[in-house]
Amino acid sequence: MAITASMVKELREMTGAGMMDCKKALTETDGNMDAAVEYLKKKGLAKADKKAGRIAAEGIVKTCVSDDGKTASIIEVNSETDFVAKNEVFTDYVAALAKQINENDYADVAAFNAAASAIESSETVEEYHKSMVAKIGENLTIRRFQKVSGDVIVSYIHMGGKIGVLVEGACDTPNDAIKDAMKNVAMQIAAMSPQYVERGEISADALAKEKEIIVDSSLNDPASLPKPLLNKLITEALEGKWNDEDKAAYEEQKNNKFLFNFLSDEAVQALRDLAMTHKDEFLGDKIFSGLVEGRFSKHLKEICLVDQAYVRAEDKETVKQYIEKVAKENGVNFSLKSFVRFETGEGLEKKNEDFAAEVAAQLG
Repeated sequence: MAITASMVKELREMTGAGMMDCKKALTETDGNMDAAVEYLKKKGLAKADKKAGRIAAEGIVKTCVSDDGKTASIIEVNSETDFVAKNEVFTDYVAALAKQINENDYADVAAFNAAASAIESSETVEEYHKSMVAKIGENLTIRRFQKVSGDVIVSYIHMGGKIGVLVEGACDTPNDAIKDAMKNVAMQIAAMSPQYVERGEISADALAKEKEIIVDSSLNDPASLPKPLLNKLITEALEGKWNDEDKAAYEEQKNNKFLFNFLSDEAVQALRDLAMTHKDEFLGDKIFSGLVEGRFSKHLKEICLVDQAYVRAEDKETVKQYIEKVAKENGVNFSLKSFVRFETGEGLEKKNEDFAAEVAAQLG
């Protein structure tokens, strides 16, 4: 598959990796964007775990919570410009869509578009939407929505609608203190972007994949390897993988903690390649396996909500400990059940620079 400049640019925006690294990743994976992201992660070249598109679209996220707090909806509608996203006519329209979703049940966006509009009953949602496009003067698209039901649900909107969060709690007698605690957790979710409520939600296959990425990224960071393993790799590199210049640099700087600053990129890559050939052997090393487990545990704490450090805590309590404390103080059974986090444009694969044309294509 031909690798285009726009594909390289997209991957670079998603991962923060260098241009040549992105081109190589796409070449190695035959242009598969998801596989290329994983390739860069394993190579330790991805600077952040970002979704495709990296907030490529403008627009807004709105939420609606029922009066009894047991049902809530969240919706994302995209626009061409940030100016329109702040327009009161547009924001009121999106709020009305969220309300209609909350008061009804729709299988997906297609079903919602085909339904009668709660704003103008003589038209479908799609027909009324087209009239809003004409009125506002920009292409708009109803991109996604989700509806949640439970004992108690709260919502939170961040950055004027760039991020929206719904949090569902299980509580026998929810009061204002419980709702305030859930609002605090919603703010945490907006800021820290966890992927799961707790580790039990992660499938065995997903755990294995995350573990493999940690292992491979550790092997591709030779400077952080245990000293005996690193020395083994250097010995092999000196025997035929490094050129004379890198050998000389090593002999001169081998006792310098900044040794890797003096080695060429090719020399460091040779160490990475050698490390991967010793993967099974190194996994049997107690120090290396401990290093991997430590990094894996840290990663799980970052992606699981209840294991994250609670950002508003004065001490070092986790979100789980915060929830347990609130439950005890209020004498109720209280736990977190689920959450939904929408960020405008998140996950949207922008294949070209003409977003207006992309939105028009989605509108059909």
